[in-house]
Amino acid sequence: MSDVDRSGYLLFVPSPQGYRLEERDGPAPERDERVEVDGSAFVVSRVGASPLPLDARPCAYLLSC
Repeated sequence: MSDVDRSGYLLFVPSPQGYRLEERDGPAPERDERVEVDGSAFVVSRVGASPLPLDARPCAYLLSC
């Protein structure tokens, strides 16, 4: 898939095992917005560029609540 075909956004999700990326459809959440992932609550600390090369999607970086 090329960067032109990609839509949606990424979530940078913390866990006890480290971080993982999740792809989501729709518009990215905004800073300080609460997000639920796998039954756990997080807050968006910032929205920035994707950590993946050639990926134009935004990435929401999460912190545990």
